Amino acid sequence: MDIDSLRSFLAIVDTGSFTRAAAQIHRTQSAISMQVKRLEEELGSPLFDREKRPLSLSFAGQRLVSHARRLIAGHDEALDAFKREDTSRPIRLGCPDDYAESLLPQFIKTLRSQVGDQTFDILCASSTRLRQRLDRGELDMAIITRSPDSDEGWLLKHDKGVWVSGSDTDLVHRRPLPVALFDKNCKFHATALDGLGKFGIEVDLVTFTTSASTLKGLARANLAISAMASGSVPPDLQIIHDAHLPPLPAVDIVVVTASRSHPLITPSAVSQLSHTFLTQELPQASLA
Repeated sequence: MDIDSLRSFLAIVDTGSFTRAAAQIHRTQSAISMQVKRLEEELGSPLFDREKRPLSLSFAGQRLVSHARRLIAGHDEALDAFKREDTSRPIRLGCPDDYAESLLPQFIKTLRSQVGDQTFDILCASSTRLRQRLDRGELDMAIITRSPDSDEGWLLKHDKGVWVSGSDTDLVHRRPLPVALFDKNCKFHATALDGLGKFGIEVDLVTFTTSASTLKGLARANLAISAMASGSVPPDLQIIHDAHLPPLPAVDIVVVTASRSHPLITPSAVSQLSHTFLTQELPQASLA
């Protein structure tokens, strides 16, 4: 029998209500109703007498209660034992390449101060690909750019997109304009190209890539201008302040976790991590 379904069943038993059980275990009432229905189909008996008020257990439901409590207790005991043994494994962390130099070191420093001297297995990829890896259980957590109109993850930093160049500031006036951008999954890619098109600027797209090092290298060599988050701009590149270039969007950088993550990556640990980063951002925001 499915452990989550048994948890929902016991929540109904303990609260005496589908509605209260749904609120306590943070599921919809329809979701736990479906779980109970699957249990009833598996056992071949109704678990509640739905004709009575208040809600009461059927004979089969009464029999299941003690079994469910033992099954869940055994499941949790086994899981806790393995989790205790598994805390030494590396934390699998994903991060877009453009945040690897600017944000990632402080992220790791802060997290290690909370969970101990853990080893990190780090994968750099676009936010879209990191979400896919999380869904497949191949990562424990990831730093990503939040999707538009989404509340996903725990906020780390508010940032904005900027245009950058190397030492040749006249490059911005060249036509067609040589541009190097992050790949098509990046929020800045489509915005930059669409905006340049609306401004009537012909573009020479030199490259699109997931590599921040490539974009910075091309900008340093005065082969192209680029677009990136302001917090990712290194000291040797210049932010272009030119009204003839289209504005780039603001971004929220967040941390998201897998549904089954590393044992040390708990909601409270990630919440504290978010609070620390936002506190660090406050002095910068007050100066803006």
